[in-house]
Amino acid sequence: THPLLFKPQLIRLSSSLPSSASLFGLGEHTKPTFKLQFPQTLTLWNSDIASSNVDLNLYGSHPFYLDVREGGEAHGVVWVNSNGMDVVYEGDRVTWRVIGGVVDLYVFAGPTAEDVVGQYTELVGRPAPMPYWSFGFHQCRYGYHDVYELESVVAGYANAKIPLDVMWTDIDYMDAYKDFTLDPVHFPVDKMQLFVETLHKNGQRYVVILDPGISVNSTYGTFVRGMKADIFIKRYGVPYLGVVWPGPVYFPDFVNPATANFWADEIIRFRKLLPVDGLWIDMNEISNFNTSEPTPLSTLDDPPYKINNSGVHRPINNKTVPATAVHYGNMSEYNVHNLYGYLEARATHAALIRSTGERPFVLSRSTFIGSGKYTAHWTGDNSATWDDLAYSIPAILNFGLFGIPMVGADICGFNGNTTEELCRRWIQLGAFYPFARNHASVGTLPHELFRWDSVAASSRKVLGLRYRLLPYFYTLMLEAHSTGLPIARPLFFSFPKEAKTYRIDSQFLLGRGVMVSPVIQQGATSVNVYFPAGNWFDLFDYTSLVSSTGKTVTLTAHPDRPYVHIREGNILAIQGEALTTVVARQTPFELLVVLSRSVNSTGKVYLDNGVQLQMGNKRAIWSLVEFYGDTLTHNRVVIWSRVIKKRYALSQSWIINKITILGLEKGRKVKVHRMQSVLGSSRTRDVLGKVSSSTCNGPFQVLEISGFNQLIGQDFKLELEFSD
Repeated sequence: THPLLFKPQLIRLSSSLPSSASLFGLGEHTKPTFKLQFPQTLTLWNSDIASSNVDLNLYGSHPFYLDVREGGEAHGVVWVNSNGMDVVYEGDRVTWRVIGGVVDLYVFAGPTAEDVVGQYTELVGRPAPMPYWSFGFHQCRYGYHDVYELESVVAGYANAKIPLDVMWTDIDYMDAYKDFTLDPVHFPVDKMQLFVETLHKNGQRYVVILDPGISVNSTYGTFVRGMKADIFIKRYGVPYLGVVWPGPVYFPDFVNPATANFWADEIIRFRKLLPVDGLWIDMNEISNFNTSEPTPLSTLDDPPYKINNSGVHRPINNKTVPATAVHYGNMSEYNVHNLYGYLEARATHAALIRSTGERPFVLSRSTFIGSGKYTAHWTGDNSATWDDLAYSIPAILNFGLFGIPMVGADICGFNGNTTEELCRRWIQLGAFYPFARNHASVGTLPHELFRWDSVAASSRKVLGLRYRLLPYFYTLMLEAHSTGLPIARPLFFSFPKEAKTYRIDSQFLLGRGVMVSPVIQQGATSVNVYFPAGNWFDLFDYTSLVSSTGKTVTLTAHPDRPYVHIREGNILAIQGEALTTVVARQTPFELLVVLSRSVNSTGKVYLDNGVQLQMGNKRAIWSLVEFYGDTLTHNRVVIWSRVIKKRYALSQSWIINKITILGLEKGRKVKVHRMQSVLGSSRTRDVLGKVSSSTCNGPFQVLEISGFNQLIGQDFKLELEFSD
């Protein structure tokens, strides 16, 4: 067949592939593997289909793929098109079948996978910076009965000494499921205001859900103002009537520029009533409980080519706004359907900026090309199964490719009843999602992390490490915002020449050198972990390490934690454990320096107030501290820092009170150590410290230098001399 075909409401384009091609991307679908398998058809048509369903078109559309070849050379392709499509992957070719729009293809030359994602996000938009607090732990449930249950859950976390930064509420808080309202009986205004005020005094935050459907009710202010502004999607010349949680609804038309002003006004009004800190936008595919009859003889409602919607060629009007509905500018729903979540996220992002003056936090279920400029994402309605636990890793890795790095899955599973073991293993993985939220559906057994002693104990351990790593997560957010690189990354981003990494679905990297290897099988007593070449040290136990030439190692499956390793050549700035990010930020820093014989060690930490609108640019107030360490080639090592824009870090009086050095051979004793703090262009002062060491299970020792108070905002130089 011809590689290019134009027909009414169908564009078909094929391109051939060599046998060495490994493809990733083309979402949103739940997949058991990160690398795309063939033959398969990947359908893109935004739908309210639970993400526990494998291989079906889900909430978002991302017609982008990454192609990695032998040796690690990579390129990417995106077809910028918002119409429904099938992408048929047959191993030796990719065939696009698109039911409208234009041919707007971009090829990203790489040559590395990191380069491709950087080039892609340069085109579609760099990821939005997320506030510091959003990297803390979040708790939600559909089915919280009243404000007193919210208070009880917050207290449950505090009593169990499990970190909690953000409390959430699903549609339960609303009056008859109407946006921008509070249930006067179960969530009365005065009690909710006191609840949020108490959260804020404790350094915690509050996020609520919004659905796009506006209840058709002449006594409901939001509806009245929407009708007056004439901002609803129309069909046959009148607002289209759908049905969602409140019953009959109209849907705001976010294609219309006036809708953004309407939406912002409603959000500002609501936040004056209840000062929520972020917004969660759901059901925005658009989800509709009704399926409208097609317009007779319409090829929009009933197009000639049937995409594989829901895996059964379901009509595209099923459970959504019909394709013949009309948006502003006479645009058909047929053409802009997949854009709805993107446009709502953009409007919500802008509204929060207007209302708060701070960096917004938006979480959207539906996404499209470029949504990362405005929103975070969660993987939707998963289930409390071991399969869903495993599927969450390919899902978060895919959204990193799509330019939406702030992503996670509902920890412990949304639908169905979880078990103690599954919930324990899930928090061990979920603690290292970029976005870490526990969430459950109405009618399921509660699974907050304090419900089981073993889950609570594990949560304290793994969230303890997450909170120590908060400065690292936040620095990766800066990197994502600046370069497009994901926070959670596939192993081949850092190890492109190791072909075995292309098929790894059960591990991932945070940044370039921290590797998370969870236990994702029921009853497992061991776990197989692939270690790229190098020395890898256990972040839960610095004395434990694996030295690898690029191999899979079978390790004991600890009941209370996953494996989190750091590779030689990396330097981390970490802080202390705490129950909130506010308290964690007030603790001293520790430098973890992992030395190497083959490369210099490097790392950095980005510092700002965590909520200012800008991140890392000329209009923001910030500091960046870069760390360096020599290679281990002689009996002398120098570790030093360079501070860019010192003023902010110095204003906070943050200190480094300990430096831990890994990768130093056993038997080496510190003969001389000298710590110099650079006060100005030439002045220095010596900083004393106490030296102690312990041995690893291999050829190395752990060296700790503590007892000094080095300002992180000042350059320093630590010189170590050793004797055998």
